Amino acid sequence: MGHLNSFKQESDKGWHDGNMQAPSPSLVLQRSAGTAPSRLMKLPAQLPSTLTSGSTSPCRTGFWTLAAPLPWWGNQGPESRRTCPGSPRKCVAPLSPKLVFPLEWFPLNKPSVGDYFHMAYNIITPFLLLKLIERSPRTLPRSMIYVSIITFVMGASIHLVGDSVNHRLLFSGYQHHLSVRENPIIKNLKPETLIDSFELLYYYDEYLGHSMWYIPFFLILFIYFSGCFTPTKAESSAPGVALLLVMPSGLYYWYLVTEGQIFLLFIFTFFAMLALVLHQKRKRLFLDSNGLFLFYSFALTLLLVALWVAWLWNDPVLRKKYPGVIYVPEPWAFYTLHVSSRH
Repeated sequence: MGHLNSFKQESDKGWHDGNMQAPSPSLVLQRSAGTAPSRLMKLPAQLPSTLTSGSTSPCRTGFWTLAAPLPWWGNQGPESRRTCPGSPRKCVAPLSPKLVFPLEWFPLNKPSVGDYFHMAYNIITPFLLLKLIERSPRTLPRSMIYVSIITFVMGASIHLVGDSVNHRLLFSGYQHHLSVRENPIIKNLKPETLIDSFELLYYYDEYLGHSMWYIPFFLILFIYFSGCFTPTKAESSAPGVALLLVMPSGLYYWYLVTEGQIFLLFIFTFFAMLALVLHQKRKRLFLDSNGLFLFYSFALTLLLVALWVAWLWNDPVLRKKYPGVIYVPEPWAFYTLHVSSRH
């Protein structure tokens, strides 16, 4: 920097003295030798563009292999302390990580093993999303990425607390297919202001928490997807390992859409992805392996949601629980209505 400053001072002096002759290029390189040229030589020949599509990145099978089972660790699924037929041990639902650990290890007034899995999910998943967006040819302003990740963590943490309390209400006889005020263990509470507190807890969990959780999640996935295009038709294929991961990935997104009641957010994201694919196809740009994996996962999710809704279309109890045009029952509601009630 000292050489550059002295060169600048001599140049300014020449201009003031009326000497309009420009310094020779050799003089510039000689004055800045040892600093600027050595640093410039370390720069890449071509910087990645965030404005044009042309991804040639290989399929991130390692990333998708880790990301596919991770959400199942954090989402505990419905659970119950009912006694298994023919066994004195306590049962858990098929989607719960407590299949590995006896429930009696964790009292109701302490975090359960599922809560700890959810805490790990709230830490690992934002880290994976940051690594994913770092590798995307297209990205958002850094401040917007930070705000999205912070909002994601806040929403998932709100859901963690509400979900943990909701599980303990299930142990006491709470029926998830009924509204808060219609539940037998809630409607007779005294004073009645306690019912308002439980409704507030339900709002934090099912509405505010889910919105803060899933909106940044799908936003980051869509931004990453927008950079997964390549001008080479031969690169528009997914390896066999990625195709095998489509099923667990699509099944998890089905669980998010149904249990999280975010069908509108999901269908908007999917149609935006479809519109982007059609738009880029006119430019002769094709999805690479990572884009194909996400698109196939979302397409499978839409198919699973359609089959789920068609199967429960004429259920009168769930119809009452979920009125309106958009009818997407929650798996928990189905579980407490048709599975746990039989035992």
